[in-house]
This record gives sequence, C-alpha cells and structure tokens, in this order.
Amino acid sequence: MTIWRKSSFCGSGGTDDCVELAALGNAIGVWDSKAIDAGHLVLAPQVFAALLDRLKRDDQDS
Repeated sequence: MTIWRKSSFCGSGGTDDCVELAALGNAIGVWDSKAIDAGHLVLAPQVFAALLDRLKRDDQDS
C-alpha cells in the first residue's frame, strides 16, 4: 500500500491543493493533489534530493 504524505506547506482549512510525496520502493513519488487526473512523477532518490537542493537554493536567492 502506498502512503502519500502532504507537504508541510499545504494551506490550512482542509484544502487539498498540495504537493504529496510517497516512498515507492527505490523511488520517490510526487503528486499534485489539485491535478488528480495528471498522475504522479517517479523520481530516483538522487534526482529528488537534487530537486530539493535546487528549490532550497532558489528560495534563499529571493
């Protein structure tokens, strides 16, 4: 069974407009809950780590 975890940055008030993540064996699943029919991305752990690194760097540049 796949367990999806919502981002800690999800809006309050029970909204489903969130990014969710799941451990998929040797990969990470990324899903946008406001685009239910779009499916999800599957990323290698190294690619996911690089994505998070990039997002953090871009945030610090703001």
